[in-house]
Amino acid sequence: MKKGCILLLLVLILSFSLKTAALADEQVPAVYFTSDISPDGLQKVYDALDWMPSGRLAVKVSTGEPPASNYLRAELIGPLVQALDGTIVECNTAYGGSRSSSAMHRQVAEDHGFTSFAEFDLMDEEGEVQWPVTDGQRLEHAIVGSHAENYSDFLVLSHFKGHAMAGFGGAIKNVAIGMSSPAGKVYVHSAGTRTSGSIMHHNQDAWLEAMAEMVTAVRDHAGPEHIVYINVMNRLSVDCDCDGRPAEPDIHDIGILASGDPVALDQACIDLVWQAEGNASLIRRIESRNGLHTLEYAEKIGLGSRSYTLINLDE
Repeated sequence: MKKGCILLLLVLILSFSLKTAALADEQVPAVYFTSDISPDGLQKVYDALDWMPSGRLAVKVSTGEPPASNYLRAELIGPLVQALDGTIVECNTAYGGSRSSSAMHRQVAEDHGFTSFAEFDLMDEEGEVQWPVTDGQRLEHAIVGSHAENYSDFLVLSHFKGHAMAGFGGAIKNVAIGMSSPAGKVYVHSAGTRTSGSIMHHNQDAWLEAMAEMVTAVRDHAGPEHIVYINVMNRLSVDCDCDGRPAEPDIHDIGILASGDPVALDQACIDLVWQAEGNASLIRRIESRNGLHTLEYAEKIGLGSRSYTLINLDE
């Protein structure tokens, strides 16, 4: 082969390789990060998403169990929610405590400051609806508060932390359990085997898989372009915001992250935990519950990607 032909062939191969690499990069979801845990930092990561709701916006948060849980404070999230004209949404719990009835839950929302800056909607207050899970191995459907159908767009605003049953709680858990009605919560916890009774489970991996499947139902119903996710990594206790007396954190606050991909977002938070000083107790909590299986299964069923590009907005 002549040198000119060989050179042309090498150029074509290089061009193809570069295009393939560029395509691969485009397919890896972006996760935006700032260490600024403030209203300005929250606004910064939201703006980086380049996303606006097309209609009525639900902002899914955890209202937090009294008296001392680490829920996201009103002074942190209020300015963004107000700017977006969002409605704070929640569902009642499937266990005892201060949020198991609508009247008590509304009082908690008021006491924790959520009603001071936005409308507050208990989505299951007037019943529940089912949204199908396509090709689910654990669930046939999600059971969500009926008011969920009143919203076209969802901002899933989560406090990332440990969790006594799931190992950790982030974007996936905030949707899977937080948007489920009490019957839906039992349905997910039991991996689709019942809708009443205890939330305690006997097959750990099965219920972690059920969480991921529930989120696919929400995504498919709303459309992935109508949902974005933000995780705040502060007060990183081993315990969830459903615990009114959580353990004190061993890790310093890390930052705020945002993505259109809930799997990439939760994975990025996990990776930052693994890099942090004082992480032993939280890692132990996650590993003892096989918490990473939620992300493994979520990626397997196409909910999102564990690979991502982390974009530091502080640089």
